[in-house]
Amino acid sequence: MAGLSLRCGDCGTLFRSVEEAQEHADLTSHANFSESTEAVLNLICSTCGKPCRSKTESDLHTKRTGHVDFTDKTLEAAKPIELEASKAPAVTSEDNATTAAAVASESGQSEEMIIPEVDKKLLEELESMGFPTARATRALHYSGNSSIEAAVNWVADHEDDPDVDEMPLVSINSFAETSKKSLTSEELKMKAEELRERARKKKDEEERKMEREREKERIRVGKELLAAKRMEEDNERKRLIELRKAEKEEEKRAREKIRQRLEEDKVLYTIPYPT
Repeated sequence: MAGLSLRCGDCGTLFRSVEEAQEHADLTSHANFSESTEAVLNLICSTCGKPCRSKTESDLHTKRTGHVDFTDKTLEAAKPIELEASKAPAVTSEDNATTAAAVASESGQSEEMIIPEVDKKLLEELESMGFPTARATRALHYSGNSSIEAAVNWVADHEDDPDVDEMPLVSINSFAETSKKSLTSEELKMKAEELRERARKKKDEEERKMEREREKERIRVGKELLAAKRMEEDNERKRLIELRKAEKEEEKRAREKIRQRLEEDKVLYTIPYPT
């Protein structure tokens, strides 16, 4: 059976054409490709017709639009891959002359465009998630080439862009200017000193903050101890008051008993003896 795709032996990504595989090789330096009978996934949104080349891409589409129904047209879109490079049409000397003249006339007006460099590891991760090389490269380039999350968010926000699957191009001059922005040894020393100063200030600020927190904790603990001491004193005072009250009650009962006994003795002594 003829191959339906090309598989990268380094990262496992599937490609529909030699051109896609070549773009991937140029960006990642992967060179181990082989034919595969596995077709590139082709999920079509039943609501809007958006094609998705991976489950991850369809999930992003669902999250963004709410569309949940997809039709799997992988087999319908699958076709044997052409491994031979496209044959260029014969070029005559007249064509060469015309082309040379056109290039000469435009050389001063146009500038060369190149594919921007992106993080190869992030690119491989995006491709392993099912994103086409061009879309993954564009997402990394325009999201700052910083993280998978940023690139995926960019794809979700721009999946309806007409050029989302076109390889991004930047001016070679701007690329060269960016590449030249390397620091001299003196600038590196100044940068390192600046970073050390920032780290020192940050450490001092953190220590001051911790000291303020410790002081607040000491004040809080002191207030709690003072409140506990006052409560204990109040309880002791109440206990003494209750004890004094009980003692007074006991004294009162004792005096009452004595008074009653005196009354009884008085009655006893006032009774006359018989004559």
